[in-house]
Amino acid sequence: MATTAGLAEELLELVKDLDPIGAALYGLPVANTGLEDVSEAGEAGSRARALDIASRARALPEDDDPVTRAVVVQQALAIVDRIDAGLVEHSITDSFFAPAGMLLAMLPMLTPSDEAQQRAYVARLAAIPEYLGQVADRHRSGRSAGRRPVARLVRAAIAHLDRYLSAERDPLARHELVADVAAERDRVLAERVRPAFAAYREVLRELLPDGRPDEQPGLCWLPDGEAAYAALARHHTTTPRTPDELHETGLAIIADLGREYAEIGGRVFGPSDAAGVFERMRTDPALRWDTEEELLEAARTAIARAEEVAPKWFGRLPAQRCVVEAVPADDAPGAPTAYYSSPALDGSRPGTYYANTHRVQERFRYQAEAIAFHEAVPGHHFQISLAQELTDLPLLRRMASVTAYLEGWGLYTERLADEMGLYSDDVARLGMLALDSMRAGRLVVDTGLHAKGWSRERAVAYLRENTPLALVEIENEVDRYIAAPGQALSYMVGRLEILRLRAAAEAALGAAFDIREFHDLVLGGGPLPLAVLDGVVTDWVNARLAN
Repeated sequence: MATTAGLAEELLELVKDLDPIGAALYGLPVANTGLEDVSEAGEAGSRARALDIASRARALPEDDDPVTRAVVVQQALAIVDRIDAGLVEHSITDSFFAPAGMLLAMLPMLTPSDEAQQRAYVARLAAIPEYLGQVADRHRSGRSAGRRPVARLVRAAIAHLDRYLSAERDPLARHELVADVAAERDRVLAERVRPAFAAYREVLRELLPDGRPDEQPGLCWLPDGEAAYAALARHHTTTPRTPDELHETGLAIIADLGREYAEIGGRVFGPSDAAGVFERMRTDPALRWDTEEELLEAARTAIARAEEVAPKWFGRLPAQRCVVEAVPADDAPGAPTAYYSSPALDGSRPGTYYANTHRVQERFRYQAEAIAFHEAVPGHHFQISLAQELTDLPLLRRMASVTAYLEGWGLYTERLADEMGLYSDDVARLGMLALDSMRAGRLVVDTGLHAKGWSRERAVAYLRENTPLALVEIENEVDRYIAAPGQALSYMVGRLEILRLRAAAEAALGAAFDIREFHDLVLGGGPLPLAVLDGVVTDWVNARLAN
């Protein structure tokens, strides 16, 4: 008879099959040294496996580890939603949100520590031609069905592949390997991998004339696009909130932020409204970076300050510290402003905060601290590292991909950092507001693009009017939303839910509320769907009240 723990293990095997690179990066034992099967038949098989697991989990007694059971059901159905959205058919861009960009960004992060892992790495490289062939087939079938990519992003992906193919040293050859394995790797790269990327680049050139214009970048312009976006919104937010509801929430938050801009910006620049503060934030040359190293050092300093204060706000702290690196140069033009890469379970790779130093003199100083708190300490590094240490939980619970929880926590910590006294001055607090504007703007722009038919120009103009971000970052953000529909919704939805749960717990417990206990609770169960997190916090409050 099935058990919750057994189904969690079964689902984990499916997750590993669907993302073998991610599993290897996480430090999991992965029998599959190839890549995901993204053929139509392969995805149909994965979808059927996920539905079967969800069905069997729902049939279990409700008292059989109810939290894990709920996570299994949600994660299995999230796989179904992702597959049903069919992004592989038209997801083409120059970042890890698209198949080729994912390979070029993620494979160099692997750190094969022994000869067996090195040979597995070479085997994974050898699987690239088949994988890119499957992706190309899906692109062609998508075009035939009217699900065409966005021309601008196709051009960016071609430029990314051009940079890869013209690089003096192949980034996929960065690892130090034993001599015979290194020789085999170099042969595979020369004879199979690079020709496969070159052939895929030609497929993109073939698709380019049929690409959608900037006036039609959203899913709503595609056949069945509304259903696909609804599935992705459900997947990323773990809530039933509609695109219209999310759009209105974003508009309301943007309006409320104007008061804070006037207040904090007035202390920095003198009396002004939000528009005036935006203008100073965008145009004051003193607010821009001079060098790449200066940007990276600011991140390291902010993280060290957060580590020092954290014991007053958290009962449990990660065993390993976070490191800071620049986004690799070949990936940087299409990469986000920053991102976090989790540590490997086996300790072979530390948790790493990647900061984008591309066109560094166009990027603003004031964002550095808030981004570091979000991505590293006490944000994703705390959250993910602590989850890995929860060895009493099923492994699926420790690594579940619940975007609203993960990104909601990251955004929650940006405001928490102000409570912790971490921001160095009001300029840094303006950075906190700028990122709040961006995440609220994401609710407006993501739904605008994919549910309301906005053009790319309209999306850029909205963020220009309602956030102080640099144009380079706004354009990168909008292109990201186009390439990864729904993902951007998760940040503010998750943050609002964590804040709601905290406020309810504080109101119920009064003087007995302990912020360290609350944070340990939220981080102590691994990533949880928001409704499940609500139940966990409610049970904790009720137990405290009963004592």
